[in-house]
Amino acid sequence: MAEEVPEKDKPAAPLTEGGAAPSSAPGAATPKPDVPTAAVASPDAPKPVGEVEISAPAPAAPKPAAPAPKTAATAAAVAAKAAAPPPVAQQTVLDNELVRRMKSQFGGTIQEAWLDRKQAILVVAAPLLSEIARCCRDDEQFDMLVDLTAVDWPKREKRFDVILNLYSFAKNERLRLKTMVSEGESAPSVCSIWAAANWLEREVWDMFGIDFEGHPDLRRILLPDEWEGFPLRKDYDILKQDTAWVQANLGIESGQ
Repeated sequence: MAEEVPEKDKPAAPLTEGGAAPSSAPGAATPKPDVPTAAVASPDAPKPVGEVEISAPAPAAPKPAAPAPKTAATAAAVAAKAAAPPPVAQQTVLDNELVRRMKSQFGGTIQEAWLDRKQAILVVAAPLLSEIARCCRDDEQFDMLVDLTAVDWPKREKRFDVILNLYSFAKNERLRLKTMVSEGESAPSVCSIWAAANWLEREVWDMFGIDFEGHPDLRRILLPDEWEGFPLRKDYDILKQDTAWVQANLGIESGQ
């Protein structure tokens, strides 16, 4: 009969890797490794590495308020502003050495002198236009006639402006001569001063019907010789044609 060993003298069971003694009871369940349970993290707790934080979407920006509807008065003011003509450049009375020399020689025939956009302008009496133009070329060194043209002011007593634009190579300056003539009145030709005036005066005659006294061959240069009317006059309708000439030369009723 085996001798019973006292409990206190029995050898202790070896510890497992986790520090717990294995159960020696038959059928006892094998202990499972510790599994961490889910815990509610503090908002300030650091996020585990690799974990993506999903934030709530930002609130949508408020839509801009719709513009207030225009009133009739506002619409009328906008329309009036759009229809207003551009501001006219400020004209300054000119009294320099050139003007004083011209006035001392021609007196009251130099009717006005002013500066417009840094260009000197002399308004002169028509009868002395050629003499004044010759003085500008010979004495004031405005040796080039850049352009000769006209402007129609149908409501004015002296209806037409005849304009000469001059340039001085020696002084690198520009000068504008302007004279006013009535319908049916002639302006003096400056062909004998600047040869370029020949065709320019013909063009003004062709478009405006202004006669140049002393021109050697004043006839149309753009339109046929038989054409009736002067297309750049303000009272010449933009759709107007010399229907008789069109029918006779082109065999159609209208040139449109």
